[in-house]
Amino acid sequence: MKIKGFIAFSILGLYPGLSACQGLVSNKDAQKEEVIHIGKYLDRVASWQLDSIEHKGLRHAAREWTSATLFTGLIEMTKLSGGERYARYLESVGEQFDWKMYADKYRYYADNYCVGQLYTWKYSRDKNIDYIADFARLADTLVGRPHSESLAWKNNIALREWAWCDALFMGPPALSAIYKVTGNLQYLELVDTLWWKTTSYLYNPQERLFYRDQSYFDKKERNGQDVFWSRGNGWVLAGLVRVLNDMPKAYKSRARWEDLYRSMVQRIASLQQNDGYWRTSLLDPERYPAKETSGTALFTYAIAWGINNKLIPSKDYETVVWKGWKALSSSVHPDGKLGYVQQVGEAPGEVSYGDTEIYGVGAFLLAGNELLKLAQKE
Repeated sequence: MKIKGFIAFSILGLYPGLSACQGLVSNKDAQKEEVIHIGKYLDRVASWQLDSIEHKGLRHAAREWTSATLFTGLIEMTKLSGGERYARYLESVGEQFDWKMYADKYRYYADNYCVGQLYTWKYSRDKNIDYIADFARLADTLVGRPHSESLAWKNNIALREWAWCDALFMGPPALSAIYKVTGNLQYLELVDTLWWKTTSYLYNPQERLFYRDQSYFDKKERNGQDVFWSRGNGWVLAGLVRVLNDMPKAYKSRARWEDLYRSMVQRIASLQQNDGYWRTSLLDPERYPAKETSGTALFTYAIAWGINNKLIPSKDYETVVWKGWKALSSSVHPDGKLGYVQQVGEAPGEVSYGDTEIYGVGAFLLAGNELLKLAQKE
């Protein structure tokens, strides 16, 4: 690795039985061990989640954001050895819904077109227009809508606009994904327009963090700081890199996106705690001191992506992502269950070792796959 000896240090921390002298292995040997370690954790967590779904079913609707976030992580797992199981499961979900989006009043709710990333994944494999036909119809309708309302948190605004920060992971990457497979620039331009509308409303440039929604503008933590939710900002940063991953290098406003990314990463990295986690309240970590994995995973994923894509220097951020990964892997139960996942919500709160959720698993898989790329290239 570029940070000399860090892989060896990481392995020593993750495998306490290794002696100090064993830590003096070659970087090549340490790299191989780290790759194996990451792969085992990814497969263990993903397998536990699919086994749980098979035996207990989904706790939430299969097309909503909770499941769709899991799908984003499983899509990455299909690229690894043994990924056929994950591909079969993803295909079964799409077939269950005949590759259709929601058709009721929730059709334009950003949470519900996150699943479009599953449909575009399938289309990219098989090039059958049926997989994205309904999603394309939805995207065309979104392009034609006025999007002129205030983002004030009232009158069910979330059914029509990206008025809460979570939406920036759910909606923009789905639309950038269908842009990428169809080449229809209108979809990407809609993402660009609406992203900056939401950012201008919810982003605090002094703190370099996003409020969850307008109702949080005047809320304070017990220490007097503004309320900035870890997972909420994780949704933003992870959504940002997923759009950048689809955006052409020469796109007209790409530099603006990259500037926001770097600014947020610098701030987020400064808020990581000594144990590698980010607490649910970014500016008042003592209020809810429990570990939390969903926000930690989203931040680890997004920062590792920036290193891998040379947007940020590895010398400044590699320690951050490896500390994040060590924290995440230490939260995996012996059977593969991911713990310390804050439950569905919208604000900082309590978390326990036994808490898990499929969106946390999806974020974990995204983070681990990005760290795997980093380990393999160093």
